[in-house]
Amino acid sequence: MTNTGKDTTVVIVGGGVAGLALGNFLLREGIGCVVLEKHSRAYVEQRQRAGSLDSGGVRRLHEWGLAEVVEGHSHGGSDAAMPLLIEGEKRQWKMGDDDDPDDDDGAYCPQQILVQNLIKVFLRDGGDLRFGAEDVSLHAVDTDNPLVRYHDTTGAVQTITCDFVAGSDGFRGVSRTAIPADVLTSSTHEFGYAWLSVLTEVPADPPAVLAVHSRGFAAQITRGPNASRLYLQCPLTDTIGQWPDDRVWNELEARFGTSVPRKGPITSKQVVPLRGVVYSPMSYGRLYLLGDAAHLISPMSAQGMSLALHDADAFARAVIHQVARHDSSLLDSYSETCLDHTWRQQASAVRITETMHDAGDPSYEGEFRRHIARKNLETMLEPLTANHPAT
Repeated sequence: MTNTGKDTTVVIVGGGVAGLALGNFLLREGIGCVVLEKHSRAYVEQRQRAGSLDSGGVRRLHEWGLAEVVEGHSHGGSDAAMPLLIEGEKRQWKMGDDDDPDDDDGAYCPQQILVQNLIKVFLRDGGDLRFGAEDVSLHAVDTDNPLVRYHDTTGAVQTITCDFVAGSDGFRGVSRTAIPADVLTSSTHEFGYAWLSVLTEVPADPPAVLAVHSRGFAAQITRGPNASRLYLQCPLTDTIGQWPDDRVWNELEARFGTSVPRKGPITSKQVVPLRGVVYSPMSYGRLYLLGDAAHLISPMSAQGMSLALHDADAFARAVIHQVARHDSSLLDSYSETCLDHTWRQQASAVRITETMHDAGDPSYEGEFRRHIARKNLETMLEPLTANHPAT
């Protein structure tokens, strides 16, 4: 494997969390890789997306010697860091078992910060990261001699030969299209409502607040020291024009049941339908899909980046196993391994998404489902006192 005459062992298409994490993992084991990213470094490092890692995601970074990329972002446990307001009343999540290793601290680490740190470490340690790689195309991925072509920043066509291609270029990337349509299947669940996602130049304090209200779900989540995302449940048919800035802030206050002490400039708005998507298989020949190229998960679960890190970890270990032992067993089982984990996370995401949304506005699923969701939600919370019974 190390003397195949190829330009590199792995070409990684996409410089998001999955691709950059994979690049760093491989680099630490001396496995040759090239990361191709179509956007500029400035664009990628400012791209605002997810903002949370679960304990498993943080643990994987530590295991690969990358603790520095999330240093200072531990949120001290989800119970303390994510207040829940139900009809304006603050509730406490049930405390986890201190002896449970899966209950370790996660991290509120905005994607752009994690990406900035992964880029910094990758380049510092000698990684090959090529920005401005446009018109990427994958060839012969179903053979032992795959190659990747792209246009560099001068417009010249470049070709890289490799042993494996890691497609981590997101949901709308080109990697997944290299798998024949009669091979790839897609499973999708539409929740029937959307989030109005609003980026504002106002810090979140505390870093995350969630609200269940008869007007709909709401949240404010940190996106760094001077920014936060606001989320407001809305119908799929809503448009940005229906949500002027004043309405956004007024609705957030109504659903929080209290005044929002700090308001500020809103820099972007979009209506995001909530859904889950899983593509199968996650490998074809020498092509392996990672992160959003293979699956989308409800943002309510805050699992997007953690799923990406799981895929990167599984693929890196499989490649290292092949190179060190000439054993393809982990590569052969990559898709099955990752799909098993993905479906378990999707199941959890559907449960929490439906519980948090059905428990609020009954106009979507009705009063029966609202009461069921409230009872399910109560099992996750510390009980109220006798003077404050649950709804």
